Amino acid sequence: MIQDFLDSLDIPQKCFLNKTLFKKLFLESGMLDITDKKALKDDIDKIRWLYTLKPSTINIEPFKDESREYDEVAILQLDLTSPTRIKRIASFVNKAIPYPLILIFTHGDMMALHVADKRTNQADKAKWVVEDGWMTHWFNPSAPTQDEQQFMVDLSLKELSFLNFYAFYCDAKNCVIALNASTQTGTYNVTRGSASETRIEKLRALETLEQDKTELQNKLKKEKQMGRQVEITTGIKNMADQINDLKQQL
Repeated sequence: MIQDFLDSLDIPQKCFLNKTLFKKLFLESGMLDITDKKALKDDIDKIRWLYTLKPSTINIEPFKDESREYDEVAILQLDLTSPTRIKRIASFVNKAIPYPLILIFTHGDMMALHVADKRTNQADKAKWVVEDGWMTHWFNPSAPTQDEQQFMVDLSLKELSFLNFYAFYCDAKNCVIALNASTQTGTYNVTRGSASETRIEKLRALETLEQDKTELQNKLKKEKQMGRQVEITTGIKNMADQINDLKQQL
């Protein structure tokens, strides 16, 4: 049950909000295209604002610099009827709500977690820019693997930084990235600081290589000329070697 995961976070009762967010809120934001609206209508059962973490509910200081303002962190639960367009849903929810968000997606007994940094729009300080998001794979919190169990432990509040809300959010993000990396390496371990930035770069490079490799494999299936088949096969082999090298570096 998803409640097993929520209980493992060990969030103080003062932070509990449990407020329903109606779909009308996102429609009125003016940020949804036709596909977004279809995902909102067909793929989401309900959205709840579960927790609000802010100085009045938890002993964490706000953070502000020239590019970021983290006054609080909101934790939302989105119950999906279909997970097909989950990344698109995460994108428009983050654009509509001006706080750093931890999104808990559920589908049946399974869940996935999404985080995304936000920074101030330098051209318009009243707006924000959503940076690259990170999402875990789907897993069952009632029957987690060893890595998923450790991920849940590391996400509990007592394991995250209380220095300020940006440091807190970065710690949560690093846990998500670590679980992502574990699907590639078979080993879960959390990195921080420059080591985390290096891991992010390698994960992005890995994603690009895997996409390029898939495209080459599709080309190979259609290619009739023997010379081109050999050339494409060599390219696939080189990419596979690069992918394996990157996985070892994660």
